[in-house]
Amino acid sequence: MSPSTWTLEIESPAPAARLFKAVLDWHNLAPKLLPNIVASAVGIQGEGSVGSVRQLNFTSAMPFGYVKELLDFVDFDKFEFKQSLIEGGDLGKKIESASTQFKFEQTSKGGCVCKVVTTYKPLPGVDNKDEVAKGKEAVTATIKAAEAYVLANPGAYV
Repeated sequence: MSPSTWTLEIESPAPAARLFKAVLDWHNLAPKLLPNIVASAVGIQGEGSVGSVRQLNFTSAMPFGYVKELLDFVDFDKFEFKQSLIEGGDLGKKIESASTQFKFEQTSKGGCVCKVVTTYKPLPGVDNKDEVAKGKEAVTATIKAAEAYVLANPGAYV
């Protein structure tokens, strides 16, 4: 099957640079902000540069136990990064591969717009319509949780 793509734009009152840093550091924030979903998380390899790998371990609230993500690309000046799913999640069950690119663009009002593009290759015969909706919900929840943290903690991710 050929790759499929979905996109999402999320407006935020948080500054682009700070929200970008918070989402890039999600493996440290997620267990604190969403403990009902993310049981634990760890950086497995690297320090946030290209080639870094992180693992998020989920509670029973999720249909799978964990995901491992590889940081494929990061531009600290343009506030964008791309990560690929390398293990766990629906990999090998519903999808052959998946990657997500995040770009945080500053707005004139002091906030930003987070533009998300996810590309995935479904396994033959698998209908992923429900998973796309769930994926969009999960990304929105991630961005909004990071936003709430950044806004409540003015000294964080400056």
